[in-house]
Amino acid sequence: MGLPADHPQRLELNDEVHARPPVALRAPIRVTCLALISPPTAREDEWRSLQSLTARFGVALPLDSGGHCNLDLGPFRLKWERHTEFSRYVFVVEGTGAEPFAEPAIASVPADWVAALPGRVLFAAHVELLPEQGDGPLDTDALAARHFGGRQLVGSRIADGIATALTDFRIHEDGFSRWLLLDRGMKPNQAGRAVQALLEVDAYRLLALLAFPVARELSPVLNRNERELSEIANVLVNADPESEPVLLDRLTRLQADIERHEADNHYRFGAAEAYYTLVQRRTSQLREERVAALQTFQEFMERRLAPAMNTCAAISARLESLSQRVTRATQLLSTRIEITRERQNQQLLESMNRRAETQLRLQQTVEGLSVAAITYYAAGLINYVAKGLQQSGLPIDPALATALGIPVVAVLMWLGVRRVRRAVTAISGGK
Repeated sequence: MGLPADHPQRLELNDEVHARPPVALRAPIRVTCLALISPPTAREDEWRSLQSLTARFGVALPLDSGGHCNLDLGPFRLKWERHTEFSRYVFVVEGTGAEPFAEPAIASVPADWVAALPGRVLFAAHVELLPEQGDGPLDTDALAARHFGGRQLVGSRIADGIATALTDFRIHEDGFSRWLLLDRGMKPNQAGRAVQALLEVDAYRLLALLAFPVARELSPVLNRNERELSEIANVLVNADPESEPVLLDRLTRLQADIERHEADNHYRFGAAEAYYTLVQRRTSQLREERVAALQTFQEFMERRLAPAMNTCAAISARLESLSQRVTRATQLLSTRIEITRERQNQQLLESMNRRAETQLRLQQTVEGLSVAAITYYAAGLINYVAKGLQQSGLPIDPALATALGIPVVAVLMWLGVRRVRRAVTAISGGK
């Protein structure tokens, strides 16, 4: 049956869930895992490093890896995965050495190649997957003394009791942590998922803790900023208009400092929350059962990791809350300054109105004086004209002519000034 055209990413999205399957493992086997922090721009360097390794063993590297690959290089198998801020290398070697952890899987990898890997090591661990011997209770004290330097162990039976996982969550003298997984009948794919889950619990624990030093550094900074905000708020209650611009400048500087810290650390705190969620999910997927008096992985994480993560969450919440409080204080102060400015503008407008009224009255007075002055001069002209006409023999009384001309001139001058004023007003209003 024919179908419409596929979405361009249909196949890629469908295969994404199958992109990074766990490596099938069968006891006895050795595994070494490295997690190196590196920026996304280092992916080309990592790819060139993989090319140089496969060239040594005569193996072709896939052209399109999609950020991961699974290679069989003969002496060992390699699984590489590129994540957002780190790359993970998993080396697998069949069999076991003369003694667990004496000959780890990474010993089969060229040492110079390992030393030249791009990035900085955050997590490194050896895993020994061995068949469990006997049906009696485990002697965890003997295992701790033999393989973990006598340190206190954390562990449990996992996968509904068909395997036992043990570790001390310590970095040993060789720079690696150690995991001992005793198999009581796991299938290869099940063993691969178990090893991957244990390594992810340990690696994501460290990745989540990257935010903890940041939280400790931010704590005194937030204390100082909160005190500064409290001082500004107390002054703001009784602040006068002259001090408001100074307070606004202090608030603006404080807000800029807080926003800088939030922008610099927002990703780190968000990533820590995501990694911690992954640790909790992987721990729950182990389906733990208690072994003797050992702490389970879930108990260990709740007692040792959860407080640090709670601290990070609290600092992140304080930072966000402080940013919001400073924003509200800034808005409040800006509103007060705006009201003060509006009041000053209103007073200025009232003063301008009073000045305009005074000018209008003065203008009207001047206009009246102008009409009187012009009428006076016009009356003088009329008087001179009437006297001239009288001298020429016309029967005109200059005094009477002047008296009759004064009201006419005054009215005409008043109408003329009024017309000019209207014309000027109309032009000003049009503009």
